[in-house]
Amino acid sequence: MLREIKLATLRLLKSGGIFDLVANSRWRQQRLLILCYHGISLDDEHLWRPGLYMEPAVLEQRLETLKRGNYAVLPLGESLERLRAGTLPPRSVAITFDDGTYDFYKQAFPRLKSYTFPVTVYQTTYYTDFQRPVFNLITSYMMWKRRGESVADGRDIGLPGPIDLRTEASRHQIVLGLLNIADREKMSGPQRDELSARLAKLLGIDYEALVATRMLQLMNAQELREVAASGVDVQLHTHRHRTPEDETLFRREIQDNRARILALASNSARHFCYPSGVYRSKFLPWLTQEQVVSATTCDAGLATQSSQMLLIPRFVDTQKKTATDFESWLSGVGDLLAVRRVATQNYVPVET
Repeated sequence: MLREIKLATLRLLKSGGIFDLVANSRWRQQRLLILCYHGISLDDEHLWRPGLYMEPAVLEQRLETLKRGNYAVLPLGESLERLRAGTLPPRSVAITFDDGTYDFYKQAFPRLKSYTFPVTVYQTTYYTDFQRPVFNLITSYMMWKRRGESVADGRDIGLPGPIDLRTEASRHQIVLGLLNIADREKMSGPQRDELSARLAKLLGIDYEALVATRMLQLMNAQELREVAASGVDVQLHTHRHRTPEDETLFRREIQDNRARILALASNSARHFCYPSGVYRSKFLPWLTQEQVVSATTCDAGLATQSSQMLLIPRFVDTQKKTATDFESWLSGVGDLLAVRRVATQNYVPVET
């Protein structure tokens, strides 16, 4: 009900010219909207996780809205510098993609290029080198493909007893169980992938055929070099998509990530994005010591001159957001009406 009331209110404000009024205001010019995207579906990923994946046609609509609305789409680094200097053009926007997945290369990159929009990819790098599906994502996806079913015995994957795939909650618990097994046995990336293959066999899924689609995989080294050479700004997202709460391990994630980005994209990365938007106050001095100049979150909001540069808000755009939602944030009205701003501070890591 509240969702319907909010959308009705936004439609009323738009029809009354309020969106344009705010978008053209001095208030909006002093603010930067950083758009956050994750995956663009190769197949049905947006049905599996609509809060993470988006249909290509929806992305196309978003880019057309930016063009039609004469929004100033700026490179991330430039936009942050101009934000601090107070020299942003009207309707300033920056576009970011988290993780650096293959579907960015296949689906998003060509579209962004056709619109000549600059983009930053926050690239996690372990799975760039290990070209297999991300463990926790592929296991979750395969169980979703068999939703509504149950398996009598899960001993082949280390989970004795029946496996219930009929609800999202039960599937999530199975993923956590598999992650616990992998952590307890200190499995390497290849060993985790072999566990994924055993799960696929148990579910009657052709794992190698699924792997061949490149679904839930990252860009490989050649693809990353290609997009970087074409102008994509490749920045930090940790090597193993994790943020350890031990300083040495945390800083190693930055160092390993930066080294791989430098080797593959010829870019000495200085901008960072928290994996899954999870941050702690103690991370900030560690990032500073690693010469990171900005860090984005998944907290909702427009960035201002007073924003903490290591806790920058973004608007996470997803399949769930309507065109009116999107336009409200472009104009600034969405920020003015936002109630919940801080993203949930927990996640399932995907490290090996």
